[in-house]
Amino acid sequence: MILSVRSVSRLPKFSLSRGWASAASTNYVNIMEVGPRDGLQNEKKAIPPATKIELINKLANAGLTRIEAGSFVSPKWIPQMAGTVEVITQVEHLPGVRYPVLVPNVKGLENLLSVLSEHSTSSSPPPTDEVAVFIAATDAFSKANTNCTIVESLERTNQVVRLALEKGLRVRGYLSVVIACPYSGPVDYRKVRDLTKELLDMGCYEVSLGDTTGVGNPHSISEMLNTVISTNSVGKLAGHFHDTYGMGVANVMTALAAGIRTIDSSVGGLGGCPYSPGATGNVATEDVLYALKGSPYTASGDLNKIANIGMWISNEVGRENSSRVGKALHARKLRQENLREKENQKAKL
Repeated sequence: MILSVRSVSRLPKFSLSRGWASAASTNYVNIMEVGPRDGLQNEKKAIPPATKIELINKLANAGLTRIEAGSFVSPKWIPQMAGTVEVITQVEHLPGVRYPVLVPNVKGLENLLSVLSEHSTSSSPPPTDEVAVFIAATDAFSKANTNCTIVESLERTNQVVRLALEKGLRVRGYLSVVIACPYSGPVDYRKVRDLTKELLDMGCYEVSLGDTTGVGNPHSISEMLNTVISTNSVGKLAGHFHDTYGMGVANVMTALAAGIRTIDSSVGGLGGCPYSPGATGNVATEDVLYALKGSPYTASGDLNKIANIGMWISNEVGRENSSRVGKALHARKLRQENLREKENQKAKL
């Protein structure tokens, strides 16, 4: 049952820091690692919380500082997100690392606030201090995803954002299907522009523009961004690109050229979308980091460590690693190990 505003307002208020480390330069790229949530939510194999915790800890220790840790959505709808409470309360919580979670409605937010309340007297950091909300750019996708229209979704989301801000939580917004909808076709970029403004006006500090179906290419991404940026600050936008047609990295570079400085990516190219048939995973974190090498842009994260994590989690969930860079680095690592083994054998003769 959806809670009333009055019932949630009686929950304890948290004193969570809302500070944000500014980028070292205007060419610093913030990586939002979405593998543990958006990446795993479409996997068929059941993934125990212990594996998710290990994944998040590995990513944080590899230098990533924004890691989406889970979702307070009903396991009935997204079974892979079961165990999010266990995950966010048991990860290492390294200094300077944020662990946002997705909340689809007030009920999800209430569940999170209950968890935070239980840990409010602890000397350790809170399980999280940031939530993400989401809407879609078409009624068809909104109805498939949340069983409501865009207007109804905005009303629900506004309630969640207002209550989250009241409790001292940062709020990030997702806007899905900004290029094309799997049910209704091409999207009007002016609608994307206006809905982005709606989310920012609610109080979202950032809106992630999602090419959920992965059909975008540099031309369409550029056209969409030009329209959105015409009335919204580019500094409050992020790019979220699926790699269905192999355009993920190209679209990332297009977004950076347009002034975007936050990119969502997923280790090993994990991902998909339960409500977007045929959509493959998010652009791989390894591929993004490799693309930035030698460019004017910089980002946090140890490429080799993250590539190893991509191979590990792909094996854990029983899927092929979708990162081209990850597979190339793994092959090079195996060649080097074979050469060392041969040299050792020669030395023993």
